[in-house]
Amino acid sequence: MAEEKLLELKDLHVSVDGREVLKGVSLSVDAGEIHALFGPNGSGKTTLLNTVIGFSRYKVTGGSILFKGQDITDATIDERARMGIGISFQRPPTVKGVTLRALASLGRDGLSAEEIESAAANLDAAEFLDRDINAGLSGGEMKRTEMLQIILQQPELVCLDEPESGVDLENMALIGRAARIALGREVPGGQCTRLKKSLRSGYRAGLVITHTGQIMDHIYVDKGHVLMNGEIVCSGNAQELLGEIRSHGYTECFRCAGCDRRN
Repeated sequence: MAEEKLLELKDLHVSVDGREVLKGVSLSVDAGEIHALFGPNGSGKTTLLNTVIGFSRYKVTGGSILFKGQDITDATIDERARMGIGISFQRPPTVKGVTLRALASLGRDGLSAEEIESAAANLDAAEFLDRDINAGLSGGEMKRTEMLQIILQQPELVCLDEPESGVDLENMALIGRAARIALGREVPGGQCTRLKKSLRSGYRAGLVITHTGQIMDHIYVDKGHVLMNGEIVCSGNAQELLGEIRSHGYTECFRCAGCDRRN
């Protein structure tokens, strides 16, 4: 039996403020898989995630987005969230007048105050529950509150936009652990392991943007894609791709754009 394709992007073209940013992106993420997106600044990575989430600023001008086999190209953000898509932002906004506890309480049905307290304590974020969302927080603290929200939401597809951005080494360990929890991969000892697909019943899927690759020290990534100039130019083993990028920058990705790693 074929693996269930949780997310499918088919020849996706997207414009932002009248400028074409994505120019025919196609990729699929199976249930329980984690895919990483690499690419230089301005290549379209965040645009891709924000389009999957459904922000109105990102206009789909061609192609389609399917989630669990259903076309969601024209679905609203709240419809996609209810279907099981969640995101942790690279630069989350500050929301005055709304506490983190109040927002968390609006999460999935049946979420108790004890669950919120326990999850916050687990991320060393309990002190932020009764503060305005992200008000006066450092980069690492904001990331922890973002990860708390996505853990409480429990989406089937977890989108992480540069989870290591602005995070120091101490907070990175917490963020890595939070990512494993959000993705259903927290195991005793915190090992970053690869399991056979037959053992992945509790796994949630992920689509992760990373520049440094630090998050890959904490979660196993099944596949990597290099996005450049709005197109996927290379796909393959995420660790191998990251190694080439670290050694040669994106020069090698230009060279292999026409080879068998194209998709």
